[in-house]
Amino acid sequence: MSAISASQDSRPQFASVEHLTSRQRKESLPPLRLTRRGRVVLIGIPLVLLAAILLSLVGFLTAPAKAADSAADLSVTPTVTVTVQPGQSLWAIAGTAAPQRDARDVIADIVQLNNLTGGGVVPGQQLFVPTR
Repeated sequence: MSAISASQDSRPQFASVEHLTSRQRKESLPPLRLTRRGRVVLIGIPLVLLAAILLSLVGFLTAPAKAADSAADLSVTPTVTVTVQPGQSLWAIAGTAAPQRDARDVIADIVQLNNLTGGGVVPGQQLFVPTR
């Protein structure tokens, strides 16, 4: 039986797909053609994801978030506890606690030791102040 047969009214009649073998179906399909959008999806997106993963991995491995190589290398910062008096500022506390050091460095240490978000302190607040 042919795929197209002519009848008396000369309209083409197509053979049903069920009668075609798998080999004939494969031969009848046109070759796959990728459009530009298809190439971007199949090649571009995986490349972008791979680059993002590699950059994240490099950033994770080279991050300087290590405090010390061993516990023996860690040192304790000597501190004293100071209660803030009315009218006192961090500048005044830093000047009296470590007069030999730059007050800006002492203030930075006080802010870091006490996890202060702003530069202001309130009377009665207790602060850890570095002694050296």
